[in-house]
Amino acid sequence: MSSPYISIVIPVHNEQEVLEQLYSRLTAAIDALGKSYEIILINDGSTDHSARILKTLHERRPHHIRVIEFNGNFGQHMAIMAGFEHVRGEIVITMDADLQNPPEEMGKLVATIEAGHDVVNTYRENRQDSWWRLQVSKWHNQLRAWMVPKLVMRDEGCMLRAYRRHVVDLMASTGESSTFISALALTYAANPTEVGIAHAERAAGTSNYNFYKLLRYNFDLITGFSVFPLQLFTMLGMLISFCSFAFVVFLMIRRIMIGPEVEGVFTLFAIMFFLIGIVLFGLGMVGEYTGRIYQEVRKRPRFVVKNILDKPIDIQPNKDVYEVRSSQTIS
Repeated sequence: MSSPYISIVIPVHNEQEVLEQLYSRLTAAIDALGKSYEIILINDGSTDHSARILKTLHERRPHHIRVIEFNGNFGQHMAIMAGFEHVRGEIVITMDADLQNPPEEMGKLVATIEAGHDVVNTYRENRQDSWWRLQVSKWHNQLRAWMVPKLVMRDEGCMLRAYRRHVVDLMASTGESSTFISALALTYAANPTEVGIAHAERAAGTSNYNFYKLLRYNFDLITGFSVFPLQLFTMLGMLISFCSFAFVVFLMIRRIMIGPEVEGVFTLFAIMFFLIGIVLFGLGMVGEYTGRIYQEVRKRPRFVVKNILDKPIDIQPNKDVYEVRSSQTIS
């Protein structure tokens, strides 16, 4: 059995309602391409029946479906990184399990990669999300374009993307505890591009991203690929220092010319509270960067793999042996 041409990496977290539909649509779409492939499903600490369903899917197509099971919930990007460490294909595609990005669009990504691009980012056309998610995404895309202009992406939240194998190997080798895959890929890409894809409502279930997780997700992007916030607060601090010095000179001159005054005390308090707020906000931003440095220097495992359902690539004739690795693997 030779290495597959296409590897598809899909993180799974409490997606029991959609896994059967994902299996039928995904396999039909990839079979239609007529190319060899593998599907790597990463169970990111699901608490429903996802693990049992994933095992069933593997047993149906052991040559095509591989399952990596974490011993806890380590997050979507770490699940994808675990998949990257196990891919065998030359073209690697990532997607979510919720079917909001139709698997039928994968042929478009494969054709674009084969046209000579090493990274194919996507943007969702006619998005079928709630109003608040659309607005937050719009504002974030605008903020990211302003703060990190070197990352040219119309929609970094769309997970249906394609990469050449060498880009994936570079991403997997970083070993970063906090990362943002679509942005990381662009730092290694020589010829990236973007294509529009269809978007649909969730087939079933609810999103695992609440407002707090979306906020943390955006912090990972900004602090992982830009020092602009630190530079902004440096310049803001210089401006406030200059204005404060000018204000002190103004008050001294006013005291000399007019004499002692008690008016304006509340104004001074308002200015002081405003400046304290800016200082605390800046301190929090510095803390975000420091916390990520702390996570990296601890060198703790990014994730722990509890189990892998896999069919060995070097299968001997007339043997039908499954490989189930039960020992824990850390990375």
